[in-house]
Amino acid sequence: MQKRLTFFIALLIGFSSLAQVNLDSLWNVWNDKTQPDTNRLKAIDKSIKKVYMYSQPDSAFYFAQLQYNFAESVNNKKWMASALNTQGMSFYIRGDYAEAIDYYTKSLKTFEQLGNKRGIAICLNNIGAYYFIQGNYVKTIDYYTKSLKIYEELGDKQGIAISLQNIGIIYNNQDDYIKSIDFLARSLKIYEELGDKQGIAYSLNNIGAIYILQGDLAKAMDYQSRSLKIYEELENKDGIAASLSNIGSIYYDQGNYAKAMEHQSKSLKISEEIGAIKGIAVCLNNIGDIYYMQGKYSEAFEKSTKALSIAEEIGEVQTINDASENLWQINKKLGKHRQALEMHELYIQMRDSVLSIENKTATIHLQFKYEYEKQAAADSVVAAEADKVKNAQLAAEKAENKQHILEADQQKQQKYFLYGILALALLFGGFIFNRFRATNKQKNLIETQHIKLNETHREITDSINYAKRIQSAILPPIKVVKEYLKESFILYKPKDIVAGDFYWMEQKNGKVLFAAADCTGHGVPGAMVSVICNNGLNRSVREHGLTVPGEILDRTREIVVQEFKKSAEDVKDGMDIALCSIEGMKLQYAGAHNPLWIIRNGEVIETKANKQPIGQFDNPKPYTTHSFDLEKGDAIYMFSDGYVDQFGGERGKKFKAKAFRELLLSIQDKTMEEQKITIDKTFETWKGDLEQIDDVCVIGVRV
Repeated sequence: MQKRLTFFIALLIGFSSLAQVNLDSLWNVWNDKTQPDTNRLKAIDKSIKKVYMYSQPDSAFYFAQLQYNFAESVNNKKWMASALNTQGMSFYIRGDYAEAIDYYTKSLKTFEQLGNKRGIAICLNNIGAYYFIQGNYVKTIDYYTKSLKIYEELGDKQGIAISLQNIGIIYNNQDDYIKSIDFLARSLKIYEELGDKQGIAYSLNNIGAIYILQGDLAKAMDYQSRSLKIYEELENKDGIAASLSNIGSIYYDQGNYAKAMEHQSKSLKISEEIGAIKGIAVCLNNIGDIYYMQGKYSEAFEKSTKALSIAEEIGEVQTINDASENLWQINKKLGKHRQALEMHELYIQMRDSVLSIENKTATIHLQFKYEYEKQAAADSVVAAEADKVKNAQLAAEKAENKQHILEADQQKQQKYFLYGILALALLFGGFIFNRFRATNKQKNLIETQHIKLNETHREITDSINYAKRIQSAILPPIKVVKEYLKESFILYKPKDIVAGDFYWMEQKNGKVLFAAADCTGHGVPGAMVSVICNNGLNRSVREHGLTVPGEILDRTREIVVQEFKKSAEDVKDGMDIALCSIEGMKLQYAGAHNPLWIIRNGEVIETKANKQPIGQFDNPKPYTTHSFDLEKGDAIYMFSDGYVDQFGGERGKKFKAKAFRELLLSIQDKTMEEQKITIDKTFETWKGDLEQIDDVCVIGVRV
């Protein structure tokens, strides 16, 4: 089972200090129209961020709108941008990430127009936090490193501390706990120097969470308790909820389920009070985990299902991963094997997304980039010291020339003095030269490691590209598809270079057989499964002479299960598929999970598939063959779940089958090739900047 820990991605909320404030005095300043505009704006800003942001984020949004309106009325664009950033944070805390990124982007644009570097860095950091939630570490790292670079240029210690902390959390999510704690400890040290209690509490919470993962529960409890104490002093409800949840996880690991439930329930209540959607999902999932360990599987199912629903609604990848893993185990205990398989597939999909090659490579590049830029900064210091020596030498020479007009005794004294300076300069120059050689050697080592990393990445990519050529060889050429299915299209969009989805076609005894298939996983693992499943379809038709869809799927299942039984491992991978045969105006269909849609006279006729995969399954039954008499103009559609499950749109939600159905109905007046273009364009527009989460395969045929 998978408990979910709460890490704090540190957000930057603007220009105000977060020192203790008197709310009444701040509101008096805000309401006093005789006060200078800047004083009024600072007063409401402090009240929002200190009092409302972490306890009443919806109120924080409302007051930030008042701040924005006033700043706009006096044409103060800096505070307009700050208010937009604050509103983005309000949405982020409440789990409405689509709205958060919209406000962050508007704030960034205004700060860029003003050339306000600190404002730009604030927005870059917060946008990075958005992509972190989406599981897109490539973009996360890009935004974080840009933000960190600006803070280092400005010498902004608070900004540097926040950047170090957030980079540390990326390393944690890639299971590199040593680097994670290193970055978090550096961040904590800066926060302690600044006396920033909020930052100290963030760091203590995050370090404590890593100690939980490492199993050092004594240290974990120490850090979490210290964090909780500070959050309570600050009346930061969001932080209190996080610490309570993590302390509950410590009790869980100790086997004290009563204490674990008590703390998770308290955390849930606070999250519900402030509308922290992500926190609600995390607590529900953890409570479901506790119920599971107590053998209360029905209660566990209810809580984890709610957690998954919320996580999918807000597009929070890590909680989707954890909740689906919980539901996989719970459904197995409840004997719901189909649902267990579905949850296992979702878990694998989310896990592969977070631990993708792109994310891991980006994280490794982050370390080299950070070390390289630090070394470059050191080199610039060396160069500056060398300039100082040079200037000192020139000054000495100038002084020597002036001494020629002085008396002999003074010349002798100045010469001795000059010789002393030159001796010191030579000694210092030698030190600088040796230091330069050492730093240059270290720089060359980093560059060599970087080159090796790039070479390794290139070799991996070349191998995967070669695998793509092999996989492409099993797909029927579009020219051949068009020969037998003249009015048709195939939209095929692998998530990675190679795919778990594939399309298939055969011609046998006057029948045209075609299918859209979705194998477990995506990328290289999915592609390996697809080769086995494709081979099973080919053998069923070519060797065994089968042409009835249900019989083909029965035999393919036998072949696939037999192939996997050869392994010493317990392999349960398989395939979902929609398979059709057409002979004249006669259509037959059989499916494993994937349905068939026929659009006729403006209506969708849906035929559901058997709820069992092509693969190992408890109590398997023969697949049902459905027969239809087609009418002229009928449009037939088969598809994998990658299209309808894609996150996107304004709120980062799934596209879903209902929207796909409406889309297909709206384009029935177009040719099949035009339909393909529209379907593809709609997918890309919906996805926007979010990562494609799965392979996509859609087949359309008109008779």
